[in-house]
Amino acid sequence: FAVTQVPEVIEKALHRAGCTVEEIDWLVLHQANQRILDAVAERLGIPQEKVISNVGQCGNTSAASIPLALATPIQQGHIQPGDLIATAGFGAGLTWGAALFRWQ
Repeated sequence: FAVTQVPEVIEKALHRAGCTVEEIDWLVLHQANQRILDAVAERLGIPQEKVISNVGQCGNTSAASIPLALATPIQQGHIQPGDLIATAGFGAGLTWGAALFRWQ
């Protein structure tokens, strides 16, 4: 489910924002498992170095997974002002959503 729906919802968000996949600096997904992160990035054509993952260190932290995944690269200075960040969450009950934002 996530592997098919998440790329689609990210593409819809990009279209509505007038952006392209190539403009994404960072992809941050709900940290359910690494297989899903890899498959979504591959379907979107986003290189692995742009995918933020902490699932190996933290596991699936439920609703907190996207902000927790962002914390370390922000603290380490990898995420810079103006970077376009694509996020998507998904979960129980077949719910999903995406958001794009520029880091300030």
